[in-house]
Amino acid sequence: MKVKKYQWGVVLVGIVLGLMLTVQYRSYKEINETPPIARVQTLSKEINQKREERNKLQKRVNELREKLDKKATVSDVSRTELETYRIIAGTKAVTGPGVEVMLSDSNVALPPGQDPNLYVLHDEDVLRVLNELKAAGAEAIALNGVRLIATSEIRCIGPTILTNKNKRLPAPFTITAIGNPDTLENSLFMKGGVVEQLKIWGIQVQVRKKTSLEISEYTGPTTFEYARPVEEK
Repeated sequence: MKVKKYQWGVVLVGIVLGLMLTVQYRSYKEINETPPIARVQTLSKEINQKREERNKLQKRVNELREKLDKKATVSDVSRTELETYRIIAGTKAVTGPGVEVMLSDSNVALPPGQDPNLYVLHDEDVLRVLNELKAAGAEAIALNGVRLIATSEIRCIGPTILTNKNKRLPAPFTITAIGNPDTLENSLFMKGGVVEQLKIWGIQVQVRKKTSLEISEYTGPTTFEYARPVEEK
């Protein structure tokens, strides 16, 4: 039987198509197995696992809090003492007198040859104000409405400040602090203090005393990977 020319053509097209598919499959496999992509996929999987673990632990913490709230006493600790501990830990919304501090970038004209970074707010500026308020006896503090606790960090992330591991806060910044309004205000405006130093660079600072402020509870992660309670002997 003679093979017609068009049949040879079909066979040739099939061979070429098969070679093309083989080359394409190998290229796709090599790309997926390259170290950078494999590393990203592994890290993404680990992040998702950690997020699930955190959510489970947070759910457990919330359940335990509900149980504690329903009990009149817990391990011989009165309800009043428990509420005090929750305020200290930041897990309880609070209200009281205090001050409201507003911080904004400088509005003065930049002198020729000056570094523009000197005339904008930085994370260390905000941190200095927060530390001054803590030293003056502030009992609860929030930054742009986000409750801060002992483990809250203040870090510069581009044009924003990162706190509580996942909260990015943009300028201008409003710090709410509950405590003695006069003491808190005086601590900021003392001679040579933080406000006086910030105003050298034209940073705008406004402090208002308030008879009543409200600060919400801390909503960030509350799990501890390394710290453990010391067992009593």
